[in-house]
Amino acid sequence: MNNFINEKLLPPVMKFVNTKAVTAIKNGMLYPIPFIVIGAVFLILGQFPIQAVQDYLNEIGLGPIFMQANNASFGIMALFAVFGIAYSWVRDEGHDAVPAGMLAIVVDIILQPDTVKSVTSIANPERVSTAWQVSGVIDKAWLGGKGMIVAIIVGLLVGWSYSWFMKKGFTIKLPEQVPANVAASFTALIPGAAIVTVATAIYGIFKLGFNTTMVEWIYATIQTPLQHATDGPLGVVVVAFLPVFLWFFGVHGATIVGGIMTPLLLANNADNLALYKAGKLTLDNGAHIVTQAFMDQFITVTGSGMTIGLVIFMLVRAKSVQMKTLGKLEIVPALFNINEPILFGLPLVLNPLLAIPFILTPLVSGFATYAVIAMGIIPPFNGMYVPWTTLAIVSGLIVGGWQGALWQAVMLVMTGFMYYPFARKYDKVLLAEEQGDVQPSAADIEKLEENPAN
Repeated sequence: MNNFINEKLLPPVMKFVNTKAVTAIKNGMLYPIPFIVIGAVFLILGQFPIQAVQDYLNEIGLGPIFMQANNASFGIMALFAVFGIAYSWVRDEGHDAVPAGMLAIVVDIILQPDTVKSVTSIANPERVSTAWQVSGVIDKAWLGGKGMIVAIIVGLLVGWSYSWFMKKGFTIKLPEQVPANVAASFTALIPGAAIVTVATAIYGIFKLGFNTTMVEWIYATIQTPLQHATDGPLGVVVVAFLPVFLWFFGVHGATIVGGIMTPLLLANNADNLALYKAGKLTLDNGAHIVTQAFMDQFITVTGSGMTIGLVIFMLVRAKSVQMKTLGKLEIVPALFNINEPILFGLPLVLNPLLAIPFILTPLVSGFATYAVIAMGIIPPFNGMYVPWTTLAIVSGLIVGGWQGALWQAVMLVMTGFMYYPFARKYDKVLLAEEQGDVQPSAADIEKLEENPAN
């Protein structure tokens, strides 16, 4: 099985993961993260989970001020993403990448609508009494979660096309005496003009031919179906099974799957956040179940494989020196959702005795969490982004209120029951090895008979 996976299954997976496009997305999506975290802090202040505190902050005028900081950081994450993806592609090609990132921002805005219109509410048709339209503006909604797929497409296409111009030498070359920063600005002139012209033509085709814009069309035909696809049992399998399955073979599954799924999960987060702000966070109003919080706080909490139950066993019940020592070393990192010390030190990687709980525990948590939200036992997560290193229970409280914190605690207790029998068996194996009581296998005896020198 190991040979089949290592020789047949993993090579094409790794080939796909290491393509220029996936690498650019994975690296480019790192750029919005600091601003998402910063915005999340102001979001918690602006939408404080305790209603009495929230009412007081709004009364003294601080609530809207905090939300302004959130809207200018978390609220424009797609803008950071389009820059980061184009920048990462061109940088990896060995060219000055800042002009490409800025060019990607220009293209992203060109493809968006330049008007904001009043919308009649389907639930309450009388909500809008006067139709209005404001032209010459940028609708910030398309700079956030709603514009994430367009950001990925634009970032990749701009990164590829800009690099093509650089490779072909279709640039303005100035004498060596010209300062480097001045020469760099002219270097980007020809590829920039060509790419902006193409983007403008695309905008015109959609506007004149279909009376819409590319970003609106992609949102309706590509992003929305993809978000709904992730927001079901298939999405649970992808975020719960694939990371630990890849980790079992020593491949950083969380990074690979997260690099592909993060844009869609963050878009789901953004939709939930908009509903939460409007006081309409219910499944009937279109709230998502599988979000970034679903993955971070209920699938990879305490590390890939949700290994806190294993760590507690190692710390409290283990008898082997190896397990007890690693338990002492891992307990603090585990609280902050880091478990590489036991992934490679215990190890969990390529360890058949621990493979079953390592792979099944996230799946059990994922489907159980999906079920309790779908049945209305706990509410959908509110869309707040919590840094993945946030302590468990605290993170559950932030994204799901007291119900989220309580359910997260239940899932963490579940990990103890899942890991216990397997960890106990592996501890006995390690203890026997440490005491020198391990008996040679039949294969070892046969080899020894064939070559007594061994």
